[in-house]
Amino acid sequence: MAAGSNKKIAAASARAHTRTTKQSTSFKLPSGIFKKIVVVFFVGMLARGYQAIQPPAPKKCGSPGGPPITAPRIKLRDGRYLAYKEHGVPRDAAKFKIVYIHSFTSSRHGTVVADYLSPENFNELGIYIVSFDKPGYGESDPNPKRTVKSLALDIEELADQLGLGSKFYVIGFSMGGQVVWSCLKYIPHRLYGAALLAPAVNYFWSGFPANLSKEVFNQLLPQDRWALRVAHYVPWLTYWWNTQKLFPPLSALAGIPDIFSKQDLELVNNVAVNHRAHATQQGVYESLHRQLMVAFGSWEFDPTDLEKFEGSVHLWQGDEDRVVPVTLQRYIVQKLPWIQYHELPGAGHMFPMAEGISDSIIKALLIGKN
Repeated sequence: MAAGSNKKIAAASARAHTRTTKQSTSFKLPSGIFKKIVVVFFVGMLARGYQAIQPPAPKKCGSPGGPPITAPRIKLRDGRYLAYKEHGVPRDAAKFKIVYIHSFTSSRHGTVVADYLSPENFNELGIYIVSFDKPGYGESDPNPKRTVKSLALDIEELADQLGLGSKFYVIGFSMGGQVVWSCLKYIPHRLYGAALLAPAVNYFWSGFPANLSKEVFNQLLPQDRWALRVAHYVPWLTYWWNTQKLFPPLSALAGIPDIFSKQDLELVNNVAVNHRAHATQQGVYESLHRQLMVAFGSWEFDPTDLEKFEGSVHLWQGDEDRVVPVTLQRYIVQKLPWIQYHELPGAGHMFPMAEGISDSIIKALLIGKN
């Protein structure tokens, strides 16, 4: 019996020794290494994400690998260059001098009032129009510090360097029309008058009643609502949001025809030249995306609070515009009764391209003839 017991004890001792040997020879991570691996992985993912949301550097005109300089340009006080294009009668012989501000995906070449104005009105009225590439567009240098105010000051400096006189007119279409509000705010003393053609509306302006702006905002395509929210609340994500493949970008960038009315589609189909490639030749970020961040960001003022302007101001809007809702334009002109409002029945966003409209816009602004 004693011998049997000893054998059992020896066997148990052997098994315990085997287990101890196996445990002692199994792989063990040094103390704290797992936490370090997690931290390194997390930092790596952050770095990759940060890289993904960073826009590429713009390809400045005239720089190595950048687009060539083909347009006349002025040098601004801060060292940037602004490209421009002249239309109509010679500058020195002009009776009326106008600065035109182009739309979202256009450039100095897309000057609807000059492109569709009859030659007779150009000559008989003595009209000179200068269009320019907004910062980062076409052949104008980017302005990473661009604000609601800065473009109005660029326009003033352009007028001064071209010798347009102490006062001039401004006309803006769509996103360019929105810039006219800045001109009325910051350089009203330099203006004879202004025309806003379907000016883009910032749904986040504080002057709109909350229920009205929300109602109109919710009528936009879902992808547009999200793109504008990004531009307003997290502008540093604007480039990523409009270039990634997970969610649809702003419809105007994607070229979705749903945003156009029947009249718009007819007018656009008749356009022989698309200026978007030229507009974005330095990169989409400092042109289109920077425009979005400024246009739908936090403004330093609200247009509905503007003081009365003593000159001629006209706002033109189509009642079937699917890009810029007519409802908010009606509210603005109710708050600013000194603006002469022209609502065009059956017209969409591209109405300035319709036959005879540019002549009506110019005559109303310059000589008060509707």
